[in-house]
Amino acid sequence: MMDDPADVKPADWDAIPAEIVDPEAKKPDDWDEELDGKWEAPKVPNPEYKGQWRAKRINNPDYKGAWQHPQVPNPEYKSDSELYAFESNAGVGIELWQVKAGSIFDNFLVTDDLDLALTRAKPINARREAEKAAKKADDDRKAADAAKTEEKKEDKKEDL
Repeated sequence: MMDDPADVKPADWDAIPAEIVDPEAKKPDDWDEELDGKWEAPKVPNPEYKGQWRAKRINNPDYKGAWQHPQVPNPEYKSDSELYAFESNAGVGIELWQVKAGSIFDNFLVTDDLDLALTRAKPINARREAEKAAKKADDDRKAADAAKTEEKKEDKKEDL
């Protein structure tokens, strides 16, 4: 479909406003022009307004149907029904979205042996717990230092 090039907008099309003053509106009895200003009647949609003008749509005489891309022969193409098969799946891909920076990921183990997984997890979990304890000790030290600093500020205020 295309716009009809022979279709012309009527001359008076833009002369019809989208809104008109409400003919049934009346100035309120308690309206005070000194306090409230000049009274203006509210506007309502104009039933004669036809909207923005658009040309009529007609069939495009040059339309030849949906485009079909040409098939170009590739003499080097060879069909491979085992294209998906890999000798080794020794990689791990992670898509990560994080709010806090500083996350570290390591020690990936891909296996179907539960005993091996549990054996390897024990030292990793022990190290993680030690890191948590060190982080908590550091946070407690920082909180204590902040409290001491705040206490010194309060003492200085009292001295003044």
